Amino acid sequence: MENLRALTRRFWNWLPNGVDDRRVRVLGWTTLVVQTVIVGTGGLVRLTASGLGCPTWPKCTTGSLVNTPEMGIHGVIEFGNRLLTFVLVIVAIAAFLAVIRFRAERRDLFVLTLLIGLGIPAQAIIGGISVLTKLNPYVVGFHFVVSVVLVALSTALVYRIYTPTGHRILDVPRWYAITAHVTSAVVAVTIVVGILTTGSGPHAGDADAPRNGLDSEFLQHVHSWPAYATLALTLVLVIGAFASPYVGLRRWTALLLAVEVVQIIVGLTQARLGLPAILVGIHMVLACLLASAMTAVVLNLKSPAIALSPGDDVADLDAAAPTSSRR
Repeated sequence: MENLRALTRRFWNWLPNGVDDRRVRVLGWTTLVVQTVIVGTGGLVRLTASGLGCPTWPKCTTGSLVNTPEMGIHGVIEFGNRLLTFVLVIVAIAAFLAVIRFRAERRDLFVLTLLIGLGIPAQAIIGGISVLTKLNPYVVGFHFVVSVVLVALSTALVYRIYTPTGHRILDVPRWYAITAHVTSAVVAVTIVVGILTTGSGPHAGDADAPRNGLDSEFLQHVHSWPAYATLALTLVLVIGAFASPYVGLRRWTALLLAVEVVQIIVGLTQARLGLPAILVGIHMVLACLLASAMTAVVLNLKSPAIALSPGDDVADLDAAAPTSSRR
C-alpha cells in the first residue's frame, strides 16, 4: 500500500503544473488533430459502403468483438474506425490529466478537456445507434454534427492554452463582432444543410441503407445559398481585419476565407462530376476545418483585459495590450 501511495505521488508530481509545460501544448494540438482525423476515417467508412461492415454494436458481430475474414474489406474499414476511438480516448485522458494539477488556476482548460472527454463516449454511443438503426440518415447526420462540435471545442482548447485566463475585453468594433457571430451562425446552417444534402445523396454507407427522402439535386442548390452568404460575410471580416491593427484577426480571417474558397471549389466540382467519393470525403473534412477556423475567428474578437494599478493612466491600457493581437 505504501508503495502504491509513493507511486501515485510520483505520478502526480510528474504531471504538468502549468500551461507553459510543453506537454500541455502538444496534447492540445494532438486533440485537435485526432478529432479531425476521425472525421476523415468516418467518411471513409461511409464512402466505401462499409457502414455496416460490423453489422452490430458494441460487438462487431453477434459472436465476435472484432471483424472476421468473412466480412472482407468492409469489416476491416469499419472495425478500424472503431479502434481509432480508443486513440481518441487515450488522447482525451492524457489532455485531462495534463491540466488537472492546475485546474483551479485554469478552470477553462479543465472544463474544455472534460467536455471533449465526455463527448467521445457520447459519439461512440451515437455511432452504435446509427449501426443498430441500419444507418438512419438523421442519426448519421447527428453523429457528424457532434464531430464538428468536438472539433470546435478542440480549437477552443488550443486557443486557450496560448491565452492568459481572466476577464476579456472586446478588441473590435461592435459591428464587427456582430458580423462575426452572424457569420458563425450562417456557417452552422451551411454545415447542417450540407448534412441533409449528403443524407439524400448516393453515399449512404451501405447499399441497403435508407435515405432521408429529400430531393438531392434541389438540396445541392439550397446548400449553396448559405455557403455563398458565408463567403460574402467572410469577405467583410477580412476587409475589416486588414483595416484594423489586429494581426491575429488578419491571420484567422484569411485562413477562414482560404478554407471557404477550397470548400466551394470542391463542392462545385463534386456536383459536376456526380459526387465522386473522394471529393465528398474531402468536403466533409473541410467542413470541420471551416468550423475550426470560424471558431478561431470568434475567439480572437476578445483579448485578456489588463488590470490597472492605482494611479495608472487609462490611456496606457491600449499600449499595454497583448502584442499578439496588436501590431
